Amino acid sequence: MNLSFFDQFSSPSLLGIPLILVATLLPALLLPSPNKRWITGRLSVLQLWLINLITKQLMMPLDKKGHKWALILTSLMLFLLLTNLLGLLPYTFTPTTQLSMNLALAFPLWLATLLIGLRNQPSVSLGHLLPEGTPTPLIPALILIETTSLLIRPLALGVRLTANLTAGHLLIQLISTATTVLFSTMPAISFLTLIILFLLTILEVAVATIQAYVFVLLLSLYLQENI
Repeated sequence: MNLSFFDQFSSPSLLGIPLILVATLLPALLLPSPNKRWITGRLSVLQLWLINLITKQLMMPLDKKGHKWALILTSLMLFLLLTNLLGLLPYTFTPTTQLSMNLALAFPLWLATLLIGLRNQPSVSLGHLLPEGTPTPLIPALILIETTSLLIRPLALGVRLTANLTAGHLLIQLISTATTVLFSTMPAISFLTLIILFLLTILEVAVATIQAYVFVLLLSLYLQENI
């Protein structure tokens, strides 16, 4: 049976049940569980330190009004981070390589930030569509361009995350396939490609972390524009 390189991005199923549901819910099991004590062990200390660090980084560009979004943004950051990293394990599936899922995360949150701006400061939000000092003949064109750039933001968020993760997974699969094929004929080259594969895996871990952070950071910047 010949398998395509893109088969790794199709959602597997077991007994007719899509395993994307399991892959989506699994990161929640790694989060701290409710307990009567604040600290239950070294793992809870590490989890609380990571959550505190992420929350500080995400809240820095926001005013105090935006701190109400701390729970949503931190939860989204942890979800994306754990999902991206778990997708690097063998025989697993990465839901964030699906554009439909990324758009389902990006569009409602972007729309919420936009509606907040239109409700709280409509003149300022609409003023972003027309820079100050624009020549009169260019006003219609600039309004059209700025409106298009505003509406394309959720699409850019979803496509950026999908493209970066998909490219990394494809590159890892290509190099791992080359390593396996060359092992019997050219062991030296196979060992060299194995080293490249190891370095690429480390790079992909960094990419998975950075892309999760960039996704949530851009949402926080969109929120800052509208509060």
